[in-house]
Amino acid sequence: MRDLFRKACLLPFMILFTHVTAALAEPIQLPPVKAGRARPIVAIVADNAGTETTDLMVPYGILKTAEVADVIIVSSNAGKVSLMPALTVEPDLTMDVFDRIHPEGADLVIVPAMHDNKNETIVGWVRAQANKGAFVGAICEGAWIAARAGLLDGRHATTHWYAFDKISTKFPKTQWVRDRRYVVDANVMTTTGVSASIPATLALVEAIGGRAKAKATAAQFGFANWNATHDSERFHLKAGNVGLVIANYLSFWEHETLAIPVTDGFDEIALALSADAWSRTYRSQAITVSAKSNVASKHGLTLVPDKLLKTYNSRSYLDQAGISALSLDLTLQKIAARYGQKTADLVSLQIEYAGGE
Repeated sequence: MRDLFRKACLLPFMILFTHVTAALAEPIQLPPVKAGRARPIVAIVADNAGTETTDLMVPYGILKTAEVADVIIVSSNAGKVSLMPALTVEPDLTMDVFDRIHPEGADLVIVPAMHDNKNETIVGWVRAQANKGAFVGAICEGAWIAARAGLLDGRHATTHWYAFDKISTKFPKTQWVRDRRYVVDANVMTTTGVSASIPATLALVEAIGGRAKAKATAAQFGFANWNATHDSERFHLKAGNVGLVIANYLSFWEHETLAIPVTDGFDEIALALSADAWSRTYRSQAITVSAKSNVASKHGLTLVPDKLLKTYNSRSYLDQAGISALSLDLTLQKIAARYGQKTADLVSLQIEYAGGE
């Protein structure tokens, strides 16, 4: 999101913290699986013109690994989905096709942050799925879509720190909550920044398959916990952040394109976290390169590489993203080594990540 640091409106928002904490501590209650299904269908919504990388790929990878649901990437239109700030993937179905195959709707709908959060096609589709009884999980600034669909009126919700004041001004009927990585109220979940997709999705795995299944799934990725504890106060814009963005952005002679080689069976989560982070430095853009025009992930996601190896020779290659749980911390360490700790901290701020959460 190159417009990450645009000016935001400010509005104090009072919340009865004790009441909210108690209300939001309730376990997630998902609706019963719709008739005729052995397990729930999870539709991950994608706007072809721009959908946040980690918001889409992390829920996909975790839910596929857990094997507790049928996971389908549903796009607004036919064709490739451009992820932001990096990667391109193929969707499974368009919204129209999904509706024809599953007229009763999805059981769960996951809404990532999108470039155009006013897209009426997507807003209307999410609203229609909720009206059919789907549980809706809005990741990061996917809260804009949920709010525009009318799903957050009179409910508790949260979102990325940068959007918090602006969205609370625009949608005052919602009780906006800080200090929670994810908030669940009735049949809607919202989360804080990009990195909250990990604990939020594990919480959904627990709601579908039970605590033991969630624990086993988390262990496969090396994640220690998925609780909702979060310190929102540490995430805010400082003058130094703006200065660093300007300095990094204007140092165009130092900008780099960093190539990540990908092969069939790649780890969706590790690749997403690594490519996402490198592409937020304002010094580098991560791209994928492969010998194939389409590459299948470990769980069947189709990645469209940015360049083919036979026609592209990069001066800077990145190692394969590696293990999911380590990829983000290792990437931040490499960013610090390459561009300095302040740039690594800037990336952490954008994805609302505090190491160890």
